[in-house]
Amino acid sequence: MIRGGADSLTQGGGPRPPSGPIRPLDRIDAIDVLRGLALFGVLAINVVTEFRVSIFQQFLANGSGMSALDRAVEDFLMLAVDLKAFALFSLLFGIGLAIQFERLASNPRRTLLLVRRLIVLLAIGVIHLFLIWNGDILTEYALAGFVALPFLFGPRWLLAAGSIVFLALYLAMPLLPPVVPFPDAGWITQHIAEAREVYGSGRFSEILAFRIREVSAILPLHIFIFPRTVALFLFGAFAWRTGILRRASAHKFMLFGVAALGIVTGAVSTLAGDSRVLSDLAPVLLALGYGAAVIALVNLPSGQHLLGWAAPIGRMAFTNYLAQSVVFGWIFYSYGLGLFGRLGVTAALAIGIVVYAVQVAFSTWWLRRYWYGPVEWLWRTLMYGVPQPMQATPNRARA
Repeated sequence: MIRGGADSLTQGGGPRPPSGPIRPLDRIDAIDVLRGLALFGVLAINVVTEFRVSIFQQFLANGSGMSALDRAVEDFLMLAVDLKAFALFSLLFGIGLAIQFERLASNPRRTLLLVRRLIVLLAIGVIHLFLIWNGDILTEYALAGFVALPFLFGPRWLLAAGSIVFLALYLAMPLLPPVVPFPDAGWITQHIAEAREVYGSGRFSEILAFRIREVSAILPLHIFIFPRTVALFLFGAFAWRTGILRRASAHKFMLFGVAALGIVTGAVSTLAGDSRVLSDLAPVLLALGYGAAVIALVNLPSGQHLLGWAAPIGRMAFTNYLAQSVVFGWIFYSYGLGLFGRLGVTAALAIGIVVYAVQVAFSTWWLRRYWYGPVEWLWRTLMYGVPQPMQATPNRARA
């Protein structure tokens, strides 16, 4: 399905004045932790539904030939994680965009810098989409960012109103004529067989050509989810503007209440299979619940101790997201180990957990030495037009 994150992938870090990226000492650990945990959810779904098998496999009746364990793991991921992790990234993107907008308030080039930031993201996304992995979400996020950006110049109520309007459009999408028709079951069945052949045993040039051809078939998924993405960007920006996130320790009880409400209503909506509107709302409600719960927990001493390990991978989520595409491409496609279509859900998820654990360790090691992850550094350097400081002093790097 539609994956990933971008400004949701990073908040900043570096020794710049208020009009520049956020210094490590100014970062909000809870947001980094939330981003790091959401990245695991994205990884789990991507490795199970988009690297292990064709992206279109999920649209056919499945389950035959699966072990009971694989079926249980897949059901859990679909119910509890799937689009919820991606909704969290959309919320985090909106928060990140609002933080950047606020940090650049005194900079006369604010609009230019933010537009340049989105253009760079778009360029990276297009490269990722066509040359590395066509499950990319960065391209959609950059385009949705251009839609959301003008709202940031308005008052807080405009962000809330815009979020409601775009969410309503998302819920109405199934009732509207499709902009691009979704492939029918016959095409999907044939395409899955072709994907198994090409990704499982094709040459790199054949995989590249097939991946590019797939993009047009995946496009309807992006069009359908696009209004929801914009809605969550705007709601994330609205949440930041309320001031609750920057003073989360003072609003712990309210956040726990939001968490309980979001998780309960989201779970009920998920199980309400006879209601399309509730089913479409469920990932949004659960994402809000998950996000509020994590932020509230991290603002408790025990929660910080329990979840603090996720902050470094959250700070480097852009780098880690792209690295996952490269690593999983090598593991599952024939130019590497060629495991496409050969592993069950549980085995693929186990590989994903190992990759994630390695990334957690690497991110911790890297951020003790450098201000940014490599891709984060490139993004900021291209945004500001000047090389950003990379090497960190030991004391500052541990901040």
